[in-house]
Amino acid sequence: MNLDLLQEIINLKNSKKEFSVITDISNAKSYIFSLNEKIQEDLKENEKKIVELYKSRKDGLIKGTNLFVKNYHRPIKVVIVGAVHISQFFVEYAKSLNLDIYIIDPRGYFASEKRFPSANIINLWPDEAFKHCTLDKNSALIALTHDPKIDDPAIQEALNKKCFYIGALGSKKTHENRCNRLIENGFEKEEIKKIFGPIGIKFGGRSAPEIALSIIFQLMTEIYKQ
Repeated sequence: MNLDLLQEIINLKNSKKEFSVITDISNAKSYIFSLNEKIQEDLKENEKKIVELYKSRKDGLIKGTNLFVKNYHRPIKVVIVGAVHISQFFVEYAKSLNLDIYIIDPRGYFASEKRFPSANIINLWPDEAFKHCTLDKNSALIALTHDPKIDDPAIQEALNKKCFYIGALGSKKTHENRCNRLIENGFEKEEIKKIFGPIGIKFGGRSAPEIALSIIFQLMTEIYKQ
């Protein structure tokens, strides 16, 4: 790899850009690929496969070629509303995943660095918190407090910002009541259907660690669908 290419990779990483480094293992020649930029002539034949591997967020050799793809993606922003036990297990399980986790909870006793040493903590109500932690279509919102005063404003913000994943804790009845409140606040049924409620993949678990694991499975599934 030549020094100019290496410097470009460093600059892209420092700028928190998303890209891939594609190396032809037959001759060690490397290329930089960005999704919204014109692909190099040498790679055009395999452009579709390169894009598929890039979107899958997985590294590897493209089948039937000598091209190895190493992807560089920004961490997925995951905003958890509610510094509860499930949140603690979620953060613990997610340590090795490419996630940038924020905990929003106005209750400072629960949302503390001692309980969440590897997460970003915001001790504010959601309306204020989102001034410091913005959401967008590449963000995930997980609402866990069971308190409509805290969860509802966060879910509304996530719907307005088109977050790719929105999940909320609670029974089917709790979620039904939540949906009715959202309708009263002007949201359409089609929008509300995007919310995973009750949250998590259903495999029968009921304890905090089991629920946290089910949420991670569901979240990661949605990440790879993007």
